[in-house]
Amino acid sequence: MRDLSIKLENRPGALADMGEALGRAAVSIEGGGAWIVDGHGAAHFLFADGNAARQALQAAGIEVVADREVIVQRLKQAVPGQLGMLTRRMAQAGVNIEVLYSDHDHQLILVVDDIVRGRAVSEAWSNETAPA
Repeated sequence: MRDLSIKLENRPGALADMGEALGRAAVSIEGGGAWIVDGHGAAHFLFADGNAARQALQAAGIEVVADREVIVQRLKQAVPGQLGMLTRRMAQAGVNIEVLYSDHDHQLILVVDDIVRGRAVSEAWSNETAPA
């Protein structure tokens, strides 16, 4: 899975243009979101095929700012505090979380500054919280 950071114009239809470009290329969005930041459209979307998504967006004149690996983590939704506990472990390992959102399967998506250390924390978390 890949997170694409996408620059969008701040105007009606910019998000529709993006979605239509991906649709024409038969590329599905797996999760993410879009916001206005300092007057500009900023989006992070998750793709199974980041390369196909990037190509489709660029062909439509939409700027892809970054294409990065993600950490996919399932939290126990019935246990309060899971987000705080996991993100505290990331912080204690010196991993900065740059982007966080959910995918369409209710999994947490993390874009971090150190994918190797972030994956190690995520794997340890999964092993510790797995059902016995």
